Amino acid sequence: MGGQACVFYGAAEFSRDTDFALHADAANLERLQAAIRELQAVVIAVPPLSLENLRRGHAVHFRCRHADAAGLRVDVMSKMRGVAEFSELWERRTTLEGGDGTIYELLSLPDLVQAKKTQRDKDWPMIRRLIEADRAACPGTPSLNQARFWLREARTTALLINLACEFRDETEVLASGLRPLLKAALLGDEAGVETALAGEEQAERAADRAYWAPLKSELERMRHV
Repeated sequence: MGGQACVFYGAAEFSRDTDFALHADAANLERLQAAIRELQAVVIAVPPLSLENLRRGHAVHFRCRHADAAGLRVDVMSKMRGVAEFSELWERRTTLEGGDGTIYELLSLPDLVQAKKTQRDKDWPMIRRLIEADRAACPGTPSLNQARFWLREARTTALLINLACEFRDETEVLASGLRPLLKAALLGDEAGVETALAGEEQAERAADRAYWAPLKSELERMRHV
């Protein structure tokens, strides 16, 4: 669900860790603990691994000591701001098979984009690259669902204006409700689109800070126990 997933979707990112979205129930926790033991991984920060902490939205951080993964950091979460419950994420996941037969289960691209709407500086350029890569991977005529997705999530001014010209009816529908900045895209107003994109980003960053504030307070209390 993190940088490694972005690589699979064609938006290369240097990542020092591997992030997993986990279904938080007792049986799955046992599976996770078995995998963590095999990796000889240890928790490197608060909170400790527990169903309660995962269900509350905390991330649990591990560092691997096994020779084949020495130093690798693994982060596990079960709940994310603005992202659907795990059962829904699993239903619309993307499944890929590597050359060696390994199966990789990724967050769907729309869910990954949503998960990247954080207060972190590095996530916003990644959203832009994910959408650009998805558009570039569709050389022919895209489906309306694809076009709607790009219109909802694209963060590149030129791409938004081009999409608005190509899919004017869909753009007008979305501009009237879900994404008002598309009105500027319909007019070819580059400055207006850029200003609105900045406003969208700042609003999402503020919402993410508000979401994490009580969770950060919980972490501070854990550190002082």
